[in-house]
Amino acid sequence: MTVLAAALPERRRDAVARRVARAPRPLGRALFATGTVFLLSSLLTFGLGALSNANPAAAVLGDTATPADIARMNHAFGLDRSLPVQYVTWLGHAFTGDLGRSWFTTLPVSDSVFQALPVDLSIAGLALLIALLLGSAGGIAAAHSNGGRLDRTVTVVCSVLGTLPAFVVAIGLIAVVSVQLEWLPSGGYTPFGDSPGQWLRFAILPAFALSLDAAANVARQLRASLVGELRANYVTGAAMRGLSARRVLFGHVLRNAAGPALTVLGMSVPMLIGGAVVTERIFNLPGIAQLSLQAAEQHDVPVIQGTLLVTVAVVLIANMAINAGLLALNPAARRAGSVAAADTEDADTEDADAAPAGTDKATAGGAL
Repeated sequence: MTVLAAALPERRRDAVARRVARAPRPLGRALFATGTVFLLSSLLTFGLGALSNANPAAAVLGDTATPADIARMNHAFGLDRSLPVQYVTWLGHAFTGDLGRSWFTTLPVSDSVFQALPVDLSIAGLALLIALLLGSAGGIAAAHSNGGRLDRTVTVVCSVLGTLPAFVVAIGLIAVVSVQLEWLPSGGYTPFGDSPGQWLRFAILPAFALSLDAAANVARQLRASLVGELRANYVTGAAMRGLSARRVLFGHVLRNAAGPALTVLGMSVPMLIGGAVVTERIFNLPGIAQLSLQAAEQHDVPVIQGTLLVTVAVVLIANMAINAGLLALNPAARRAGSVAAADTEDADTEDADAAPAGTDKATAGGAL
């Protein structure tokens, strides 16, 4: 008996070590997928510019360009080399922050892009924050009043907001808030570093216009997830143990139900960036969308490629942040990379199996 008792922990540790070795690595897979998507996107971005048959001599000099002028400018911009060599050179320079030079101004594209990018990042970040606050409040209120008047009201409001394009909301906000009420300016931009208060005055309207659709999607998804979680057995058990409804909701239920809503919020990032093209024009914002439009009108291929590549990188980084948030909400995924934590989990296997997916050990074991 003594020998068996002493050998049991060692066998358990070996079993746990084998499970951990076979366990998936969500973060590693996400990094690999992100790198693959970035490379494919960069190839597509470069290919679109190459297929445009545009060249700096034709774009800058027009019909007055001679064959000698075209050859000279193609050599200056490296366009006389093969396409694979051009792509590898362009991508290698992009990793160092060099996105080439504009055909018209000869200024570094990275300077223009990174001067306009903070405008979009600040507006999109504020829009995501508004969407998260409004969506979370609406989803929690609707789930708490499941089937009631508030639930139906939130559902109707979300359905209406989900059908309104951002530019329609933007025009309505300008007409009401800026023209009639004269509360906020209708256009312009002040960097956050210069004056946070002035930045907020200029940024709140475009951010609010962009956030409503994402807020409606988050509210609908969070409401559906919360309704399902509130019917779970561990919620009933927590109530029987005397825990307050607020503690159960915000301490356990909301964490388990937030995953799908967080995924929806991450999927809204490309839509926010895409909606910035129209929103920037309406609110006269000097963002990356306006830079892209000006470059497209001038057939300035290096600027177009640079803005597209940076936009793709921003979207992928945002998706990586969402994946990290999902892993943080999933205790099982966090424990997968730790033998010691997995050994602790193994000691309470029966209680964990009885709990819903995503519930931590304290919840599964009845220690809410």
